[in-house]
Amino acid sequence: MTDDFTKAAEQVGAFQKIWTESFTQLMQTAFTTTPTSAPPEVLREMRSGILKSLARSWDEFLRSPQFLDVMRQWMDSTITFRKMSNEWMARMRNDLQAPSRDDIDTIMLSVRHMEQRLLNRVEDLSKRIDGLNGNSAHPEARNVPKKAAGAKGSKSRVRTSSGNRKVATK
Repeated sequence: MTDDFTKAAEQVGAFQKIWTESFTQLMQTAFTTTPTSAPPEVLREMRSGILKSLARSWDEFLRSPQFLDVMRQWMDSTITFRKMSNEWMARMRNDLQAPSRDDIDTIMLSVRHMEQRLLNRVEDLSKRIDGLNGNSAHPEARNVPKKAAGAKGSKSRVRTSSGNRKVATK
C-alpha cells in the first residue's frame, strides 16, 4: 500500500514540477519586454511567449514517462475489459443457445452470395427470353442470330415434352 502511495506521490510531484517550470517560464517571458516597445507589441510578445511556454510544457507533460505509463496502463485495462466482456457475452449466448454474431454474419454473407447468384441467373434468363422473342431492348439480344430469334422460314430445334429434339419449320 505504501509503495503505491509513494509512486502516486512521485507522479504528482513530477506533474507539479512541470507546471511550476512552465509558469515560471511564462512569467519570465511576460516581463522580458524592452521599455521602448509599444504596448500592443508588448501584448503580442506576451501572447507569443505564453503560447510557446504552454506548448513546451504540454509537450514535456505528454512525453513524460509518468503520463505515458498511465496511458499504457489505461489502454491495457481497457483492452482487458473489452476481452472479458466479449467472452462473457459469448458465454451467455452459448448458455442460452442463441446464435453468436459470427454465426449471424456467416448466414448473412451466404444469403448475400445466394441472392447475387439468383439475380445474375434471372438477368441471364431475361436476356435469353428477350433474344428468343426478338425484342432488342437489351444490347446483348441484338447479337442473337435470326434463326435463334425465330425468323420466318427458318428451321429451329424444339424440345418436346419427352426431352427429345425435333426440327420444326416455320
